[in-house]
Amino acid sequence: MPPRPLAECPPAQLGRIDGVLTDIDDTLTRDGAAEPAALDALARLAAAGLPVIAVTGRPMGWSVPFAQAWPVRAIVAENGAVALFRDAAGTLRTEYLQDEPTRTHNTRRLAVAAQRVLREVPGATLARDSAGRVTDIAIDHAEFARLDAARIARVVDVMRAEGMHATVSSIHVNGWFGTHDKLAGARWIVRRLLGRDVDAERARWAYVGDSTNDQVMFGHFPLAVGVANLRDFAAQLRVWPAWITAGERGAGFAEFAAALLEARLSAAGRS
Repeated sequence: MPPRPLAECPPAQLGRIDGVLTDIDDTLTRDGAAEPAALDALARLAAAGLPVIAVTGRPMGWSVPFAQAWPVRAIVAENGAVALFRDAAGTLRTEYLQDEPTRTHNTRRLAVAAQRVLREVPGATLARDSAGRVTDIAIDHAEFARLDAARIARVVDVMRAEGMHATVSSIHVNGWFGTHDKLAGARWIVRRLLGRDVDAERARWAYVGDSTNDQVMFGHFPLAVGVANLRDFAAQLRVWPAWITAGERGAGFAEFAAALLEARLSAAGRS
């Protein structure tokens, strides 16, 4: 079912939200840089006491400066495999969903799979952020390189033939070994840092995203929101979020944050 405009979302539903999960690329950013409206929205959510956790396909290395600088509780990178967060002393910590022997075993398998994709898919190139990746590989299809739909599908097919889990974001095709995904990563780090259960509290968490690799999150959370540029993937989407913003990218995230904070303020005034 196509999403409804966020402006029509009942304030009572928004007012129950006390945690936010969000994608990064083309949800908070434009052309790889965080939009000022999105950063301001993150700061306002943090000031209101709402934990915000970013869940992204970007690599661990790429995520480090943002985990240090942004007012987020954590960044879960590589589609659920790696978490970066500041401890009570403000020191940045990195933890992995998979243990070290598993990661070591997968290192060679990732390299073999990457070389097969590059060999078999004309024009395929590794994402420029590949040096920072620990648990997956990424093929650029829309950031600095361009692959058409047929070649994107072929990349996915090759990854899956290698036994990988594969997803397509707004900029990359990501592949990894293991059953984890954005939802598994969110479950893990919310319990690890906050002692909360996102499955038991689905109505108290919102998710904001922009692409096909957000579908597992769109389907899980009743208050799932797409920023307006999600419509660029209409032909590929099987699962839509319940709501969609009028604004694209960071402006859309800021629109969501403003609606959430207004609803919470109204709910507090009635209590």
